[in-house]
Amino acid sequence: MAMREKSYLGLSMHGFHQVAYTEWGAPGEGQVLICVHGLTRTGRCFDFLAQALEDRYRVACPDMPGRGKSHWFPNPALYRPPAYLADLNVLIARMDTAEVDWVGTSMGGILGMMLAAQPNTPIRKLVVNDVGPFIDKAALARIGGYIGLDPTFRSLEALEAYLREVHAPFGPLTDAQWRHLAIHSARRDEPAEVWRLHYDPALAKPFREDSAEDVDLWAVWEAITCPVLIIRGADSDILLHETAEEMLTRGPGAELVELPGIGHAPALMDPAQIAVIRDWLLA
Repeated sequence: MAMREKSYLGLSMHGFHQVAYTEWGAPGEGQVLICVHGLTRTGRCFDFLAQALEDRYRVACPDMPGRGKSHWFPNPALYRPPAYLADLNVLIARMDTAEVDWVGTSMGGILGMMLAAQPNTPIRKLVVNDVGPFIDKAALARIGGYIGLDPTFRSLEALEAYLREVHAPFGPLTDAQWRHLAIHSARRDEPAEVWRLHYDPALAKPFREDSAEDVDLWAVWEAITCPVLIIRGADSDILLHETAEEMLTRGPGAELVELPGIGHAPALMDPAQIAVIRDWLLA
């Protein structure tokens, strides 16, 4: 079964905007899995996971607005959960299903938690990848230090080298996997004859504004009732071990898997990481 590139229109106070996504699995058949990426990533980060699950799922992996092939918001203030959640609700409706399973990395995990906490949520099972209901502002400041800088690169190889440095905490990846990330993290600026990162630098503004204080979403976490799998990079500064342990004693009664030698966030490209998710979702 081949990957299919699709899109739909979301709506904000500034008009319609295109949300691109990839879909895997047999069209119109089977349980639906939605995979949502982190702050500066794209839906193509989930290609390896989606390929491993398309025999049992229809998998949809969106580029959230401002990333990848989706439109950029004209007003950066929209780069916040309310607009994202509205677009994701449209995606769920587009998949024409009463319930979905969810894998969310970092920002995508927070959005999954927010949806799972709602009354009558369509989320059946939730996997949160290296994020939780509490994030220390110092960790957010680290991320805020590099997003939105809009560096330029003379070659795709130079952009890949940058990603290997900035995203070293992703863990050990093969050369082919790093190249995959580079290809789908890059956009060609033809007038300047350079490569740039494939996201809107303006999304850094609301992120920095909102990360001046610790993130505290314990009330959201405690409202979740569906089964939850927590994946944590053992060296992560975004999801601390103490927070992950507390998540096991509050809220939905989750399960925790910690991955040694990895920080924020596990790339979910390694066969062993994929097997953990597949086994839990299909149990």
